[in-house]
Amino acid sequence: MQIPSLIADELKIRKEQVDSVLTMLAEGSTIPFIVRYRKERTGGLEEDQLREIEERNNYLTLLGERRETILKSIAEQGKLTDELQQKIEGCTRLQELEDLYLPYKPKRKTRGTVAKAKGLEPLALFLLENLDFDGDIMAKAAEFINDELGVGSAIEALQGAKDILAEMVSDNADVRKTVRENLQRESVVRSVKREDVSLKDETNEKLKDKDKKDVYRIYFDFQIDITKLKPYQILALNRGEAEKFLKIELEHDQLMMYAAMNNIFLGNKTTPLQPVFDEVFEDSYKRLIFPSVEKEVRNTLTEIADQHAIEIFASNLRQLLLQSPLSDKMIMGIDPGYVSGCKVAVIDKTGKYLEGATIYPHPPKNRETESKEIIHHFIKKYGVEVVSIGNGTASRETEQLVADLLKEKKLSTKYIIVSEAGASVYSASEVAKKEFPELEASQRGNISIARRLLDPLAELVKIDPKSIGVGLYQHDVDQKLLAKKLDDVVVSCVNYVGVDVNTASESLLAYVSGLNKKLAGSIVKHREKNGRFTNRQQILEVAGIGAKTFEQAAGFLKIANGDNPLDNTFIHPESYVATETLLKMFNFQPNQFRESIGLIDFFMEKKGVKKIAQEVGLGEPTLNDIIENLKKPGRDPREDVPPPILRSDVLKMEDLREGMRLKGTVRNIVDFGAFVDIGVKQDGLIHISQLANKFVKNPLDVLKVGDIIDVTILQIDIERKRIALSMK
Repeated sequence: MQIPSLIADELKIRKEQVDSVLTMLAEGSTIPFIVRYRKERTGGLEEDQLREIEERNNYLTLLGERRETILKSIAEQGKLTDELQQKIEGCTRLQELEDLYLPYKPKRKTRGTVAKAKGLEPLALFLLENLDFDGDIMAKAAEFINDELGVGSAIEALQGAKDILAEMVSDNADVRKTVRENLQRESVVRSVKREDVSLKDETNEKLKDKDKKDVYRIYFDFQIDITKLKPYQILALNRGEAEKFLKIELEHDQLMMYAAMNNIFLGNKTTPLQPVFDEVFEDSYKRLIFPSVEKEVRNTLTEIADQHAIEIFASNLRQLLLQSPLSDKMIMGIDPGYVSGCKVAVIDKTGKYLEGATIYPHPPKNRETESKEIIHHFIKKYGVEVVSIGNGTASRETEQLVADLLKEKKLSTKYIIVSEAGASVYSASEVAKKEFPELEASQRGNISIARRLLDPLAELVKIDPKSIGVGLYQHDVDQKLLAKKLDDVVVSCVNYVGVDVNTASESLLAYVSGLNKKLAGSIVKHREKNGRFTNRQQILEVAGIGAKTFEQAAGFLKIANGDNPLDNTFIHPESYVATETLLKMFNFQPNQFRESIGLIDFFMEKKGVKKIAQEVGLGEPTLNDIIENLKKPGRDPREDVPPPILRSDVLKMEDLREGMRLKGTVRNIVDFGAFVDIGVKQDGLIHISQLANKFVKNPLDVLKVGDIIDVTILQIDIERKRIALSMK
């Protein structure tokens, strides 16, 4: 079956849709462009479906290349039968393909290959082909004694034959498949504390510290059916094993495995040679099959856990990037600290850096009064409306300082705690050096903390997505897969929101459909040399941007207050003529359309979308998109997201009481629940069982990062700094 047909069957869509998507991708179209501007050709496929098509095509293409290599190798050995070729060509998974290739794969030196070199393969085949043999097996083996080849006795000959048979059993695709599937269904995962882990191990301080904290305590004597193992448990077990704390094994019924192997390899026949084959099966299983299949099963578990963790990270990242911007505000950013002080920066309503300072309100210098004076001076001088405080070291002490100042001076200014994850990475990056060459690295993180409140997306795209702390075990999962997924998320978010081509940074422009870092730099240079763009056609004047790039990028590059109102919408220039025809049908101009929506909706309903689409030469999906954009030109889709909670006073854990009802902001979502900022030093945890009055399988079905929610305090543990919350 051809690749498009396979993908169509797997995703339960039409082959024509898959063909169309693969054709457009091959022509250089991007997924954001296809999903927004080629709905007619894809049949309205969603972005996730397009990415699945792309990923499956890549996988199946690699599978096809590997299949051809394997077929060629087996054919060159003269062992390719019609039946084997049919099996190989029918494989849809790499694992199945490799299982079939295993008997023909060139081997390194093994006990089996050594035995074959000693001329013992005929004895092995004799045993396999004469299951009814009831003669003297040792006498038969004695026929193969050969001093020149190193076979000195019948015992050695028989053992060599068994070694060959053990490898034949191990190489059998059906045997490996049966063992693998049985382990995946029936085994029990068990972990115990390694006996050699000791606090006296001076070679690894990290392990000593972790042991003191009993990080892996719950896994020191742990067992669970493999089918019930949760992804986060898999990753925790893997980490504990890698850090040499845990020993992990798959407990299973070995006798049942031997019986299955006997059935597959001997057809469950009764044979006088059964004692010999029992030894072969046990040796093959323990020495060859189980170690490799166990590794495969563990790898499969890890792949599933990785995929799950990456999906959660990606979902959290998406919500973080799409948080509502706190636009049109004068903002002060504070990067808290103790010994090195708190770095303060003020930015204007466009994100421009105005002024900064370093204050030392906390130990060891304790210059609290002086620090308050500096903050107050900046607030009054620049009319600061919001103070953005990073959530790292000394965050809550800094929050208390700001809250006390606002109360003492009776200021209307508010404050908010924001995630500072990645701020230090940004401050030392080439992007930050280019933006603020005159500032030291330590003075740049505070600017990022302020800007990520002004416009989270525009600022966070400057940071490696892996450095934005909204995941679980992100350093343990497949880093290549994680990077690809997170990059896809950033691309998706940037193109979902669109960018102002006259104000966007190089970092932001680089994620626009069809663009890259080099072209983004060219746009900024062109803008600096020639002034702002006044219409989309001028983008074609930028060095390096040709017709194809313009096609892919133009609809996502907006121009506010330009020559053509349509340039401030997601309407693509290729549809301008049709859009103008539509407007002329109702005697409207683009800038008058918003005020006349009711009348247009009436005409659309009366005449029918299908007929109007035919008259203006558009598909119905594109026509509907154009009308939506004309209704809300220049609209930022993030406007629908609730704004962040701004505070003027601070709570302590001691102020909390069980049963208290508070508003909070979802900071992170993991398998077992969600962490919520309720305005105290420690984020509270809503366990998955407390997310709703019904069963919740996945926290992401209920919450998103950035959600503003009402929670009830269930339990407070001041000593352990834990707060249990509920949404019930």
